[in-house]
Amino acid sequence: MQIPDVRYPVGRFDFKDPWRSEDRPLLLAQLAQAPASLRAAVAGLSDSQLDTPYRPGGWTVRQVVHHLADAQVNWYIRPKLAVTEDQPVTKPYAEQLWTELADARTSPLDPSLQMFEGVTARWCRFLESLAPGDWSRKFTNPEWGTLTVEDALRGMAWHTRHHTAHIIELRKRMGW
Repeated sequence: MQIPDVRYPVGRFDFKDPWRSEDRPLLLAQLAQAPASLRAAVAGLSDSQLDTPYRPGGWTVRQVVHHLADAQVNWYIRPKLAVTEDQPVTKPYAEQLWTELADARTSPLDPSLQMFEGVTARWCRFLESLAPGDWSRKFTNPEWGTLTVEDALRGMAWHTRHHTAHIIELRKRMGW
């Protein structure tokens, strides 16, 4: 029996994986559901539970929540730039270093949960308003290469499920 890899509870993601534009409604639904799923995943956790790493050497639950808010903001901007500019170059951010800052290590969750909810709502509204050709608009990122708006949706729908599953699986393992 193979032990599941706790780093990838919903499986790995690669922008090169095949995809179908017919999956877009499912991906949009997953993105829209992400804030409620994250809130449910952290509901009732104590400060000591929030400060528990989801795996040895991994981020704490608190850091994961703050990371999701940070990532959502960064990734929201990239497709908007792609739709409004000609293949813009977007800036990466040092997510590992961001999670080590005091706000990510010690802050209450609610501001980040609110950010995550607000940005996700705006992002969903933006994506739902796109013309068919907008989905193939491109941006370049030094970390990820050239991606489309569709790629950003696919990546972030996975990313939100991936990190929320880290918290859910930790709760199961710990009996919380």
